[in-house]
Amino acid sequence: MVDLENFYKQFCKEEFDANGVLTKFELTYKDNYNFGYDVVDAIAALAPEKRAMIWCNEHGEEKVFTYADISRMSNKAANLFTRLGIKKGDMVMLVLKRHYQYWFAITALHKIGAIAIPATNLLTKKDFVYRFNAADVKAIVCTGEGEVAEHVDAAQPECPTLQHKLMVRGKREGWLDFDSLLEQESDQLERVQTNVNEGMLLYFTSGTTGYPKMVLHAHTYALCHIVTAKHWLNNHADGLHLTVSETGWGKAAWGKLYGQWTCGTCIFVYDFDKFAPSDLLHMIQKYRITSFCAPPTIYRFFIKEGMENYDLSSLQYACIAGEALNPEVYNRFYEFTGLKLMEGFGQTETTLVIANLKGMEPKPGSMGRPSPLYNVDLVDEDGNSVPTGSVGEIVVRTPKDHLPFNLFMGYYRAPELTENAWHDGLFHTGDTAWRDEDGYFWYVGRTDDVIKSSGYRIGPFEIESVLMEHPAVLECAITGAPDPVRGQVVKATIVLTKQYTASEELTKELQNYVKKQTAPYKYPRIVEFVPELPKTISGKIRRVEIRKASQEQQ
Repeated sequence: MVDLENFYKQFCKEEFDANGVLTKFELTYKDNYNFGYDVVDAIAALAPEKRAMIWCNEHGEEKVFTYADISRMSNKAANLFTRLGIKKGDMVMLVLKRHYQYWFAITALHKIGAIAIPATNLLTKKDFVYRFNAADVKAIVCTGEGEVAEHVDAAQPECPTLQHKLMVRGKREGWLDFDSLLEQESDQLERVQTNVNEGMLLYFTSGTTGYPKMVLHAHTYALCHIVTAKHWLNNHADGLHLTVSETGWGKAAWGKLYGQWTCGTCIFVYDFDKFAPSDLLHMIQKYRITSFCAPPTIYRFFIKEGMENYDLSSLQYACIAGEALNPEVYNRFYEFTGLKLMEGFGQTETTLVIANLKGMEPKPGSMGRPSPLYNVDLVDEDGNSVPTGSVGEIVVRTPKDHLPFNLFMGYYRAPELTENAWHDGLFHTGDTAWRDEDGYFWYVGRTDDVIKSSGYRIGPFEIESVLMEHPAVLECAITGAPDPVRGQVVKATIVLTKQYTASEELTKELQNYVKKQTAPYKYPRIVEFVPELPKTISGKIRRVEIRKASQEQQ
């Protein structure tokens, strides 16, 4: 077996400090770099029998794919797409949940220079109509499970650019059978010439306001995830990595594809519909997962499930992203496993911007320090750097005339949105944080979510973290509500656990609980109990709806 541990180094130059923490990272790519050819095919040629993916599902099916398998099947898919008339620059949507065919299809699209649009299976007709027309989608490869295909069929009459519909795991009139057509195609493919600065991948962001924006990435995006995989997730050629994410979300690109395969890692994919903590813990135990990444919610479920009942000794590394980390989750997971959760931060428009990189000592609740890929700063509303300890917006300093390779190409077909987010040499993330004396960043909230009350700037996350530790609170959202004296006051919108019911006594108990755990001025003066919180399709809380309701009540 060829040693793949250093394969990724052909694409970059690195420098480290005395503790082995990455301090400098520079990409060294060729103009025609293409992930499909230069990573997947290259590793397949060097080590054809090296495992690339272990896939299994709820029904007991299991498949192991080598790099040679992925290379061969993506060639077949590339030939299929080409035969259907899909070419460089064409938009193809992939709604494939966690089906292994996703990896065949997206690698194939990269090879032929088409632009892949991963999307969630939660979309409905209205969502498809908007997305198909906004991006001029030419084809879709879609799961046959659930009602996705029905929604696509309902949308098609309003979407003139959609020409081809291919289905995985099912048959339906008007749809092509992706798997059977693949078998008919040749596994030989002549390299299509692409440029590293051309579009490769497009995501519709699940913003909390307005229609989703289209985030377009170039081929350099795949290379930037070397830092994500090697220096944050600690992926290596002998490892088996599991990131919990459906392929429709950007997190799948972070933890189930680009960086992992560039590092020669084998990815583990558990194809499930409904999350059950016991099932996932059993998979970690059974398959001897070595590195793991999930949002804090997953870890909270693990803790409630009882991790002591499972053998998790294979885990060497664990990371956390997707939402800010509550220190209580960090501490409980550490007690059970001896592993320190390494938090990271980034956006659909970026790769890993801030993180507790390998070799760093994490501070529970902190996002870590900036990645050497980015020049990160905290600024006030006028774009001026804020001092240590002060809250500011997280920005990336860039050249003034163009967005650099480590950021997205821009919001597709929306130059005004790009200009609004990137101007004066700053890319504005819209997230706020403060920085301590050691250079660690601590998340506060979205710029729109920061509450200004009686001269204080209050971030929602800290209060939400405190409330989440109370046994009565299942979910909560902290927002500002209008107040004639203070400008705004803190409002807590809370979903209770089954054991508790709303009452004045519980309201006072929760208010006093916050007062004892954090600065008294931060306690919620308004507490509202609701059956559920308003959320986006990706599960993000729509605080804007809560704020709007508060204004109407006022």
